[in-house]
Amino acid sequence: MKIITPRLKFSLSIQLLAFSLLAVGASSQPTFAQSSPTTRATSPVARIAGGISASDLTPLANSQHPLAQAKFASGRLAGSTRLEGISIYFSRTKSQEADLQALIAAQQNPGSPQYHQWLTPEQFASRFGMADADIAKVKSWLEQQGFQVDSVARSRNMIRFSGTATQVEAAFNTEMYKYSIATSTGVEQHFAPSTALSLPLALAGVVESVHNLNDFRPRAHVVANKMRLVKPAFTSSQSGSVFFAPGDIAAVYDIAKEYNAGITGTGQSITIVGQSAVALSDIEAFQTAAGFSIKDPTLVLVPGTGSSTLFPTDETESDLDLEWSGSIAKGATIYFIYTGSNTNFGAFDSLSYAVDNKIGTIISSSYGECEADLGGQNLESVLEQATTQGQTVISASGDSGSTDCFVGNNITNPSLTVQESLAVDYPASSPFVTGVGGTEISTSSSDYVTPGDGYWASIGSSDQITSALKYIPEQVWNEDLGNCGSSDCLDSGGGGASTLFTKPSWQTNVSGIPSGNTRFVPDISLHASTGLPGYLFCTSDQSFWVANQLASCNSGFRDGSTGDLTVAGGTSFAAPIFAGMVALVNQQQGYSTGQGLINPMLYTLASDSATYASAFHDITSGNNLCLAGSGYCSGTPGFTAGVGYDEASGLGSVDLYNLANVWPVNTEATLISTTTTVSPSNATPALNASVTFTISVASAIGTTVPTGTVSITVDSNSAITGNTLTANGTFTYTTSFSTSGSHQVLVSYSGDATHAASTGSAMVSVPVPVSGVGTFTLSATNLTVTQGSTGSSTITVTPAGGYTGTVEIGFDTSNDNALQNLCYEFTNTLTDGNGSVDVTGKSAVTTQLSFDTNAADCATTAAVSKTGKHVVRSIRHNNTSKNRSDEGMKMASAGIALAGLLMLGFVGRSSGRLRGLSCLILLTAASFAISACGGSSSNTISNPPKGTYTVSLTGQDTSSATIPQASTTFTFTIN
Repeated sequence: MKIITPRLKFSLSIQLLAFSLLAVGASSQPTFAQSSPTTRATSPVARIAGGISASDLTPLANSQHPLAQAKFASGRLAGSTRLEGISIYFSRTKSQEADLQALIAAQQNPGSPQYHQWLTPEQFASRFGMADADIAKVKSWLEQQGFQVDSVARSRNMIRFSGTATQVEAAFNTEMYKYSIATSTGVEQHFAPSTALSLPLALAGVVESVHNLNDFRPRAHVVANKMRLVKPAFTSSQSGSVFFAPGDIAAVYDIAKEYNAGITGTGQSITIVGQSAVALSDIEAFQTAAGFSIKDPTLVLVPGTGSSTLFPTDETESDLDLEWSGSIAKGATIYFIYTGSNTNFGAFDSLSYAVDNKIGTIISSSYGECEADLGGQNLESVLEQATTQGQTVISASGDSGSTDCFVGNNITNPSLTVQESLAVDYPASSPFVTGVGGTEISTSSSDYVTPGDGYWASIGSSDQITSALKYIPEQVWNEDLGNCGSSDCLDSGGGGASTLFTKPSWQTNVSGIPSGNTRFVPDISLHASTGLPGYLFCTSDQSFWVANQLASCNSGFRDGSTGDLTVAGGTSFAAPIFAGMVALVNQQQGYSTGQGLINPMLYTLASDSATYASAFHDITSGNNLCLAGSGYCSGTPGFTAGVGYDEASGLGSVDLYNLANVWPVNTEATLISTTTTVSPSNATPALNASVTFTISVASAIGTTVPTGTVSITVDSNSAITGNTLTANGTFTYTTSFSTSGSHQVLVSYSGDATHAASTGSAMVSVPVPVSGVGTFTLSATNLTVTQGSTGSSTITVTPAGGYTGTVEIGFDTSNDNALQNLCYEFTNTLTDGNGSVDVTGKSAVTTQLSFDTNAADCATTAAVSKTGKHVVRSIRHNNTSKNRSDEGMKMASAGIALAGLLMLGFVGRSSGRLRGLSCLILLTAASFAISACGGSSSNTISNPPKGTYTVSLTGQDTSSATIPQASTTFTFTIN
């Protein structure tokens, strides 16, 4: 008689619902640019010796968010909660950092051969990034922890990865908690690690920070109008009130003369960063109301951040940033880089993406955090990279005056002492950023806000879109309200001394600069008041509408039904307006590739008394003192304006025409600015259908034809480089997409000897396919455990070709006899902690297959019942599909909803005479292990022996025999 040795198998059913997996044609790793005065032939030296082991851990400094305090904890975060886009940033060596600072100085020195010789992201990587070998080791370590590696930054100073809360806790030796945080508008729910993170000793000094393990996002610096009259306007025919429209700012800050000279920002590019989608109809409505031609911004959704989603307040912030930057630099290309539905991401991720892909010569951010709330997660490495790439970064200095950390006097996290302390806003406080503060019309004379007074046009029979006539004297913006109970009491321009950064070498030689050795903020200031006067803008975000308002800008700047205007203020307006001003300076003086950090030139020009008097408006009155009263203000309430520089207004505001004309002309060979457009042959292609993207690079001025290459990045895949333009400046790229959803193609033109680089993008939307088509693949991570302990392999199911359906996964081992006392379980890793599973945009589904080599866990029926694990010897091979279906129906009848959930199930299968087992599990909010449906054995058992075994996985669609079976193997080692 033939003896059949039982072979262990286990089945897992996975229902795949409309994934968005990108499949492109040819792909390649990025190639580095040729050496130049700003690149070196040598690659970064490897810093990680040997492997990365978790046996020795070391704390990561400043890795716990300051608001994640035990007294505000509201329970553990479900272990199955999936965290997308976790970012591990790498530090530079001391020699790299010294080299970087020397390069930045040389790039700003007209006498240096490296003057304005900007780097590409690949050139930056080859000099200041991590060694390829180190990147590979960190990726391998992350995968060993069960994480999915999503992408590596082009600069090679950051890796993005995703995984579950359980995996985060194990990898970083922490616990993930939920927190209830009181704010001025109510209690917000957040999550974050409850302790500082720990890293393997091999990564000590290599990892700078780990981001996106919490959902605390930076704050928008837009302020609702608190001083508005009924139906106020630019010069209103209804109320006689005045408000700022684009033409008013052009008159007040002497920009109109630039326009008259043909300077509109043509050939320049401004990138706005945000954390909400926008409706282009709002931007177009603003342009129409202001009398401009329609010119849409280029929208770029940061890959991997979820679907394009509108968020209240953040939508308003992005609307006004786009509207006002584009209204000042009317000829510039405006990019909008934003994050999607996944709230782990925010405007700081948008800024990082804009730098890593070198999108825009000017970047404007109206988001920030007080320095004390950063939790060690600053963007200095990103901002330094921007500087070397010629990108000028501008940021709002905040709207809480000198106490940027203030939240509300009835809030205890952070403490009132911390809230009342003098503090400044980041990234405006960075030495590599131009911080923009706020002013308002001087209140020393009411004539400054009276129509027909010489500063404003007289009241007419209709609204006057442009009514300001000339510069109007300013003071520091301060609209603090007494005893209003929240941070809304404090509305004034941010400014003060940084606690993180020392005084830069260029912040000198101007009267009034304090003698301390800290970075002082702001650098300059522009109008930011909500009512002296406020700014007009257009938005569909109703959180900034007044009571009874029905629309925004459907009749000029007004609501056609109620006559209401949409009005706000804050340094959120000042930052994008100044970004537009810089674009005008760049065009006039020939900086087609950007200027990088402009602060050295700002302070140099201000140090000349004659230039200061003509190009700057010295703000000598007003303050950003805390005026809200007891409970809001500390004993040192803020700063007062004075002659020259002060911490309330910086160098003051500007006369742009005069400033542009004293700004040095670019003496280097001026490159011709270009525009890159990307046009898909089909914006809604079917699954796997070929789509041709026509890439056209054209000169922004003149008729010359650009030459050189373009790199193509599809979603978050590696860039496809070395694509040479044809003789007419075009390139065609053909690919197809294997899953439904939105896909983005980002194209970067390299530039040539006479043409500057530029960027373009396009989006396509692939419809959801009919189910029952496509294929899928399996992969699994190797597993090594110590005898008597437990470990897990991560199994990944990746759909392709629009596959949707249920996959039955079985496993087999290379030595069932040796492993007959092995215990195992599948652990859910897919739920979002809220009772449902969002699989939109996911490229794969994962689960954990855990092996327990401690036989005592399965020695008795009581042990099996307690652990919920399964004993290998209790599995039968001959379960049928009918049995699986019956078990599934039993679970469904128990009341677990199927709609919208991703379904996991398993069916035990083994050969020989062993007893059958069959279960179907539907994933819910909690993380749990699959409970046993079978019994136990009374035989005495011992631990599985040490050795290396091969585990084979197979996957088969449960309803279609035409879909190919998938298979893979992984190594299971017991030490």
